[in-house]
Amino acid sequence: MFDSLSDKLGGIFDKLRGKGSLSEDDVNIAAREIRVALLEADVALPVVKEFIEIVKSRAIGADVVKSVTPAQQVVKIVHDAMVEMLGGQQAEELNISAPPPAAFLMVGLQGSGKTTSTAKISKFLSDKHKKKILMASLDTQRPAAQDQLAVLGEQTGIDTLEIIKGQSPLEITKRAMNEARLGGYDIVMLDTAGRLSIDKELMNEVAEISKLAKPVETMLVVDAMTGQDAVTIAKEFDEKSASQGL
Repeated sequence: MFDSLSDKLGGIFDKLRGKGSLSEDDVNIAAREIRVALLEADVALPVVKEFIEIVKSRAIGADVVKSVTPAQQVVKIVHDAMVEMLGGQQAEELNISAPPPAAFLMVGLQGSGKTTSTAKISKFLSDKHKKKILMASLDTQRPAAQDQLAVLGEQTGIDTLEIIKGQSPLEITKRAMNEARLGGYDIVMLDTAGRLSIDKELMNEVAEISKLAKPVETMLVVDAMTGQDAVTIAKEFDEKSASQGL
């Protein structure tokens, strides 16, 4: 998807580079082609509309039309607008200064990669920030999910909560938080079961886990190929979790 979008944008910019100067019509044509390329890449329509308006307002002006290299100016404008759309340089930092043990709750749909993301984030926090991490699998739904996290813990050198068969997610949460307090851990990574966004039972379960653990961070994990559905998924999780006290 990203390769295809890159190729299409590259083709649009190549057309502009072939012109010695740019008119307002040239910019409008390029903007329409960029709009189509973004929509074909499954970018949400409201995001595309806002993005195109920003590009056009900046590109249609004396600085571009009279520039020695107008095409390069347009490329820079599109680049800068994309950086802003994706959050710019103001990335949110994880709250790693909360009083220990701080709970990090991992949520998301089935198959989104929560367990591997849990291990990767834990390894990052351990190596870069020297935090003592305890990982706990609350996934009693998927076969061998708890074993998977245990294996990842061995591979990364991150401690994992001992597996006790038959315990509920809430019981595992209580045990994880208690062990973290006794063991002097800074952060507890709580890896919940994947769920369908319409699964009320599992949504209620994650709400109860959140009330018990009081996480300082709740991270939604989505597949990189989800496209604009990621916006819908995020809204549904946010609305349902907010209505249930997360």
